[in-house]
Amino acid sequence: MMTSSHKGRRRRRFGSIAALVMCGLASPALADEPWAERTQALGAIAEMPAGVLSKDDLETLITNGEALFGAHFTTLDGVGRPRATQAIDPTRRKHPREQVFFRTAGPDAGSCAACHNQPAIGGAGDFVANVFASEGFESADFDSLDPQFSSERGTNHLFGAGLVELLAREMSLELQSVRSKALSQARAAGSAVRLPLEAKGVDFGYITAEPDGSVNLDELDGVDTDLVIRPFSQKGVMTSLRQFTVNALNQHHGMQADERFGARWTGTDDFDGDGKSGEISAADISAMVAWQATLPAPVQMIPEASGWAEAADRGEASFTDFGCTVCHRPALPLESLSFADPGPFDLAGTLNERQVSSKAVYDIALLDWAGSLPRDEKGRVLVPLYGDLKRHAMTDNQIDALGNELLSQRFVDRNIFQTAELWGVGSTQPFGHRNDFSTLDEIILAHGGNGREARDAYAAASDAEKSALIAFLKTLVIVP
Repeated sequence: MMTSSHKGRRRRRFGSIAALVMCGLASPALADEPWAERTQALGAIAEMPAGVLSKDDLETLITNGEALFGAHFTTLDGVGRPRATQAIDPTRRKHPREQVFFRTAGPDAGSCAACHNQPAIGGAGDFVANVFASEGFESADFDSLDPQFSSERGTNHLFGAGLVELLAREMSLELQSVRSKALSQARAAGSAVRLPLEAKGVDFGYITAEPDGSVNLDELDGVDTDLVIRPFSQKGVMTSLRQFTVNALNQHHGMQADERFGARWTGTDDFDGDGKSGEISAADISAMVAWQATLPAPVQMIPEASGWAEAADRGEASFTDFGCTVCHRPALPLESLSFADPGPFDLAGTLNERQVSSKAVYDIALLDWAGSLPRDEKGRVLVPLYGDLKRHAMTDNQIDALGNELLSQRFVDRNIFQTAELWGVGSTQPFGHRNDFSTLDEIILAHGGNGREARDAYAAASDAEKSALIAFLKTLVIVP
């Protein structure tokens, strides 16, 4: 006989499942088997979205993406990759894995939110959530902490990430248009033409075009030779949120996306040999991208403490006076808030716009938080990222604390990192690419190389000036 308390518990269980079904987050199999330990959001979106999404359709997709980002994937979903490595190119393991999780080579987490959680889901991670980046090797079969095999990295936050990718796309097109202009002028003049490479006011060196159609790229600064800005990761080597998502699912969870690890590229539906096929569909990836791309931008918020506002004003002025804004630019202008997925610049293994019949377009302007973004006199959105999407050398002969890696990632030198966007820095302690600086003062003083002049100006300032600058930085926060 069922007691009233058992009936209540049963009703609550069925009510929860029913709510998920109505939200589109439960597959038919899960509705029939509510006890199955599978991720309910997987496969909830049957087909990749296409065309310009309405606000309602976008919000449905975002809800599914958040559920996937926060889900704790299980072996029933396909967690683990016993016959595959963490390499970004599908690569077989030389030796079978005896356990699912492994702290250094991965898989190392049950969910995306296990690391991206500070101050909320989609945020940064503390030192304990550091990961090990060795995915650049096709032969990355290393279960080792040895720094020659992997570089330890902190978890970056994803708030405002859609705006960052849109900026990178527009800047890439600007740089490539300079290349086209130089080639056209060189052909017309019959002699070499050297032009400055600049995008949104950020200097990326020079390009020299020859009349025969060749180009000299020796003077590039802070960008790859294809002139594509890659705005994600500390090294600036990830082109898009889609690429980042596909990479991370494989490395950190052993959840393999069909668009890279499926039969099209590998000839099998179970490349990692875990007995599960179709682990992550292209539509699942689209949902996760939509959620990440529409996370609200960090904001400036003054704590309610006596004197903080005045100190922050002085600190903001010093931030400019010291030269910090040379790299940490307060804002970059963005022409359009329409985020297309897949995007234009991804290569094989990550879907791009040329591989789908119709890309999806998420209009960030439809979201409530986008209405508060500042605009310039031309109507362009001023993205307040405090960055420049450019790589810089961060060490010199005297200061080399940020050059502590032995492994170069994607052929980017070990002491070169992309300027960290400072929006949200007040919510994402600790600091540095390894999360091994506990205070803002420490990470500022660790700047060498291209950041040395600003660092020295800060070091020479009075304690009151330093305190004011840090008061300003602590106003740049994430408000979920």
